[in-house]
Amino acid sequence: MADNELDGIGVLITRPKHQATDFVAAITQKGGIAIELPVMEVIAHDTAKIENDVASLLEPDIAIFVSANAIRLGLAHAGTARIAVIGPATAIAARRHGREVDIQSVDGFDSEHLLQAEELQEVHGKVIRIVRGNVGRELLAQTLRVRGAIVEYLSVYRRQIPEYSDEELARITEQWQAGKVDVVTIMSVESLQNLLKILPRECRELLVHTSLVTPARRVVQEAAVALPGVQTTLAKGPHVNDIIDAVLACKNP
Repeated sequence: MADNELDGIGVLITRPKHQATDFVAAITQKGGIAIELPVMEVIAHDTAKIENDVASLLEPDIAIFVSANAIRLGLAHAGTARIAVIGPATAIAARRHGREVDIQSVDGFDSEHLLQAEELQEVHGKVIRIVRGNVGRELLAQTLRVRGAIVEYLSVYRRQIPEYSDEELARITEQWQAGKVDVVTIMSVESLQNLLKILPRECRELLVHTSLVTPARRVVQEAAVALPGVQTTLAKGPHVNDIIDAVLACKNP
């Protein structure tokens, strides 16, 4: 992509602070204006708690990691299990931490696609450990249990909504009302739900008239219900370049 392709487009980034660095750098490099409003904080569980929880679990045959955060905080507790990941970002995180990925969807980055992997079809009697935050979707566990697997969770972090001062929210409102927020990027349904809880009423009204970019079809569906009439663009994936391509697509149809 050429420099300045974003040419002053204001992009609201809702990713957790520690995961937004590449997004901010890429948007700025392309001439856009990165506006950070993290809608989620990732808080690691105490090491002693994690180790205590691990001691109560069975030795896994397969360990499924649902996110890069799960890899960062839980890969040390995978033992000799085969490593499965939800999407490409999680796979990259695993390799950066010295583990190869054994099971991964070929063409997707959600639970539905991972469940199509050949290695997860015949799992009767196998112990599968799902490493995640304190809460999450139950589709993986439910489906694998139907297939006969013994599924256990290991929670290595919790997610919470950040607290913002009135002054911080006022600055976002002022930018939005001044027309400086052109696109909002949303990575998950939970992120969209958190954003709606955080934003002042004035911004929620403006959100309906702001382009929304996401790599997740479930976000598109949720947005259609929560924000009738909002313009959504589905990115082909969660990578930075995928999101930027989608931003360009929705601003230059």
